[in-house]
Amino acid sequence: MPVILNAISDLRAQDFDEIIDVRAPSEFADDHLPGALSLPVLDDAERARVGTIYKQVSPFDARKIGAALVARNAAKHIEGPLADRPGGWHPLVYCWRGGQRSGSFATILGQIGWRVETLQGGYKAWRKLVLSAVTEGAFPCPVILLDGNTGSAKTEVLNLLPARGVQVIDLEGLAQHRGSLFGATGPQPGQRQFECRLAMAIDALDPARPVVVEAESAKIGDCRIPPRLWHAMHRAPRIEVAAPRAERAAYLTRAYADMTADPARLATTIDALRAFHAQADIEAWQAMAATGAFTSLAQALMQAHYDPRYEKHRRRVEVPVTPLAVDSLSPAALPGIADRLAEMIRTR
Repeated sequence: MPVILNAISDLRAQDFDEIIDVRAPSEFADDHLPGALSLPVLDDAERARVGTIYKQVSPFDARKIGAALVARNAAKHIEGPLADRPGGWHPLVYCWRGGQRSGSFATILGQIGWRVETLQGGYKAWRKLVLSAVTEGAFPCPVILLDGNTGSAKTEVLNLLPARGVQVIDLEGLAQHRGSLFGATGPQPGQRQFECRLAMAIDALDPARPVVVEAESAKIGDCRIPPRLWHAMHRAPRIEVAAPRAERAAYLTRAYADMTADPARLATTIDALRAFHAQADIEAWQAMAATGAFTSLAQALMQAHYDPRYEKHRRRVEVPVTPLAVDSLSPAALPGIADRLAEMIRTR
């Protein structure tokens, strides 16, 4: 019998040794079940070919050609990535709708003797659960926003909280982006994969305890925060880390060392601010970047660009804001800030 998932948590409760995604590579890249291994039984070109034959020739011819391709690709997977799997291996196999691709591959694996199962409804059923988790109903627990101007070390402090008994959702970690124009850290997940990661994080929360989330814009890089959490964030009380601008500039210089180590990337990013600032400002910032005056550059950008925008946004906020004043954002000071923040959350 195919496995039926009625909630995100049902996947955690399963005891599969491995989850196998047999869809085409482009489908897998768009999104997939957490931890899934991509073993396509039809690649993108083969899938398109079979689909064309199905529509333009006949379903019978498409199934015949598709079966030959699936068998050929299955043999490659069995002789390659699956060659070392033991006799008691217990995988879950899925495709788009839990139909022919996963069924065909599962049949072949089952004939070997492996305890293979398929997912009823395939990825489409999983995606429905994810959408429900990130869009529907009230958020499952109270939300507290960790706020503060650019360079306040919010993300780093946030990730110190779990060791202090506080549950968090690191949205920037899930989105693989630091949340600002200068915040790219590499390729981001697609929107569907971001929502999948967020759904898993929401499912793991304890409803009896608050969760701390960093204050963000509606988009983190190219990833949009889904409505269920976004609405909760809008209504959430805030704790604002208030640090001197000089400390924030020093922190940014450390935290964005990857950016300052790439002069071309830094120059291109500064140029992206031309729509918002005078040419003289852009040229001054470019000169700072070119001469390695990165702390001065950070201070100038905060004073002219980031701090005014944060202040404008805060004037629209109609929720309680509790300040957390700090004198230093040095690496040695951050654990103490996390301690104070955790205590504030416990005593709310």
